[in-house]
Amino acid sequence: MNLLNLSKFPSDEILAGSFGIEWESLRAKEDGKLSLTPHPDVFGDKLTNPLVTTDFSESQIEIITPTFNTIEKAFDTFSLLSDLVNSSLPEDEYLWFQSIPCILPYWDKIPIAQYSEDGEASQKYREDLAKKYGVKKQMISGVHFNFSFTDEFLKKLHTIENSDLCFREFKNNVYLKMARNYLRYCWLIIYLTGCSIGSHKTFSNDCIHLMDEKDNYGSYYSTKGPSFRNASCGYKNLKELYPSYESVDEFVSDINSFIEKGDLSEAKELYTQIRLKPKNPKVLLNSLKNDGIEYVEIRTLDINPFYKCGLVMHDMKFLHLFLIYMFIKDESDYPDWQKEAKINEENTAENAYVDSMRLLRDGHEVTLKSWAAEIINEMYGMCEVLGFDEFPTLNLMLNRVSNPDLTYGKRILKLIKEHGYINTHMILSKNNKQTNVNYLKSFDVSKSDELKKYVTVALGGK
Repeated sequence: MNLLNLSKFPSDEILAGSFGIEWESLRAKEDGKLSLTPHPDVFGDKLTNPLVTTDFSESQIEIITPTFNTIEKAFDTFSLLSDLVNSSLPEDEYLWFQSIPCILPYWDKIPIAQYSEDGEASQKYREDLAKKYGVKKQMISGVHFNFSFTDEFLKKLHTIENSDLCFREFKNNVYLKMARNYLRYCWLIIYLTGCSIGSHKTFSNDCIHLMDEKDNYGSYYSTKGPSFRNASCGYKNLKELYPSYESVDEFVSDINSFIEKGDLSEAKELYTQIRLKPKNPKVLLNSLKNDGIEYVEIRTLDINPFYKCGLVMHDMKFLHLFLIYMFIKDESDYPDWQKEAKINEENTAENAYVDSMRLLRDGHEVTLKSWAAEIINEMYGMCEVLGFDEFPTLNLMLNRVSNPDLTYGKRILKLIKEHGYINTHMILSKNNKQTNVNYLKSFDVSKSDELKKYVTVALGGK
C-alpha cells in the first residue's frame, strides 16, 4: 500500500470503519469453582438472543455487540452489556476474569451448551469438538475484535490506486494483506495484552508442564511468559495447518482440502489469530468465494482482569492502528513466513520475559524489544503522516516494551505470587462485579433509547 496515496485522505475517513466486540467468560462460584447451573434464564433463549448467549458450555457466557461506526460506541455498549450481564448473575456467581479456566470438575461434569431442536447442529458440533480436543481446552476464553474499513473509503482507494481488479477482488486483497501481516506480527499483541500466566491443577497438564512455579493453593504459574492461552498448550488445531492467504480462491481451496482429509470438520474449526469473515457465515466458504471478505476477526486478546469488562480502550485503539499499519506495511518475501510466525507467536506467549529469548525474522534471530520498538516507531511515523492524534496510546505501548513490569502479565504475576492464582482472580472478579453493580446504579438508561433497547434485548426481551 502506498502511504502517499493514503495521505490524500482525511484522517477521519481512514479511521472510519465498522467495529464489534465478542467476549467469552466462564461463570464461577464464590470459591473459584465452575458454576454448573444452566445458562441463566434472565437472558432468555441463547439461540435467539443476539447479544448474550453461550459459547461451548452452559457455564460459558458470550457477549456479542452489534457493529458500530466508532470504537468508542462499540466499547461503551460492550462495557454496558458486561455490566448488565455480571450484575444479573446470582449473588454468589461471578464472571471469571481470566482466559485460563477457574477450578474445573471432572471433564464429564462440564456441561456442554444445550439447545432445542432448532440448535441441534450447534450442539452436535460442540459434542464433536469435545471428543476431538477434550472438554477442558474448550473452556479457554478470550476477547475477539471485529473490524472492517468502510466501503466508501475502499472505493475511493480503489479509484486512486487505478487498480485493474474489480472492487470485490480489490477489497479482498486489502484484507488478505492485513491478515498475512497480522499473522507475522501478532506476537507483539500477545506481548502487549497477554494476561494468562497461571492455571489451576484441574486444567490441562499440557499447560501446567510449561509453568515454572507453584502456589500454595493447588495452582501453577509462569514467570517467563504473558499468555498461555496463546501458547503451544492453548486451544489449537491438532495439526499445524497453513492455508494460502494469497487469494480467496486459494484459501477456500486449502480449507476444503483440510476438510476432505479429515483435519477439519468444517471451515470454522480452523483456529487462527485472525479470521476472514464473509457476508453469510452459515455458508462460510461459498460466501467468501462469491461475496468476498466482509471483515476480519482478531482472536488474540486475553481477558483483562484489571478492568470491569475484560478489555481496555487503549488496547482496542492500538489494535485498530495496528491493523491499519498491517495494511500499509510492506511484506517480507520469506517463503516459510507462516511457520516462522507460529514459532514467534508461541515463543512470545511462553517466554517473552526471558532476556535470552529470541524471535525469528526472515530466518535470523532478533530480540523482542528491538523489533517491537521498531514496529511502534514506524507506527508513530504512520500516525504523523496520516494525521492520527493517537500518540498517547503509542507512548503507553512503547513503555510496556521498554519496561515489562508495566505489562498485564507481569502485573498479574505480582498478585499471584502474593495471593495464589484462584484467590487473585476471585478478588478481581468480585471487585469487577461490584464495580458493574455500582456503575449500573449510577447509569440512567432512560436517557438513551438506543441503550435502553440493548438492555431489553440482552435481558431476553424482558
